[in-house]
Amino acid sequence: MPRRQGSIHLFRLLQVDVFLHWSWFLIAIWRISQPIVQYSSVWWAVLECVSLFGIVLMHEFGHALACRSVGGKADTIVLWPLGGVAYVDPPQRPGAMLWSIAAGPLVNVLLLPIFFTIWFIAKNTHLAGNHPDLFQYLQILLVIDVTLFCFNMLPIYPLDGGQVLRSLLWYALGRSRSLLVSSTIGFIAVGLLLLFAIRTPWLIIMSLFVLLNCWGGLRQARAMARMEQAPKRVEHACPNCHVAPPVGDFWRCGRCRKQFDIFGSLGICPHCGAQYAHVRCLECGHVYGFQS
Repeated sequence: MPRRQGSIHLFRLLQVDVFLHWSWFLIAIWRISQPIVQYSSVWWAVLECVSLFGIVLMHEFGHALACRSVGGKADTIVLWPLGGVAYVDPPQRPGAMLWSIAAGPLVNVLLLPIFFTIWFIAKNTHLAGNHPDLFQYLQILLVIDVTLFCFNMLPIYPLDGGQVLRSLLWYALGRSRSLLVSSTIGFIAVGLLLLFAIRTPWLIIMSLFVLLNCWGGLRQARAMARMEQAPKRVEHACPNCHVAPPVGDFWRCGRCRKQFDIFGSLGICPHCGAQYAHVRCLECGHVYGFQS
């Protein structure tokens, strides 16, 4: 996933920092030089690229604001060539996760009647003949919105559709098994996607991105399963969700990046000696004093 490193801070809106990854400019130049439709002026292609930027940004704000509405944390959005990433940390409940993920595609659904109405009016007022560039631009806005929605809702982890599927499975299978199943389905779907991506560089890159995330999802699912089966330290229950932490090396040191048992080592990393006065609950994400 893209990070703040190598990204340009654009602005802060609704307590969310928006960053633009440097590689986005490469794709923008390519899209402007090869627009989806042919315009009489390159400035229409520029406007098309900026509009794509705006639609993706609204989609990501949908994720961020929905996550915050259920008590989660969402303060960063990074836009990059494959779309956008809203770094959301919702409460670890299937309903909270489902709403945080589904709100992004819902933005595209809400935009659809707006774009369709504008296009319909333009079509019936013969704008295509009088102002062909404007008509093509309005038409492509509708196409972009529909395409983004349909692609994002494919049941492929970590796309929105795959994460919605995971959230729904969570109700019946639990947190770790739902992630395991959705990641496995993602692997199968990537194989099918590659059949259509042989001559499409963008789809090849997207397939590799999905493949890496599916593998990460499988590893995370196995770690979650191990954590769920581990014995609990009932004397150190989280003050927020009241779930006792597991016994084992489930916390990662911020200095040496190695995993250790923060309670077993009394807040000191046994690998590098880093000391921690606070601990993050693995269940709800709440950070509290180590001695709480």
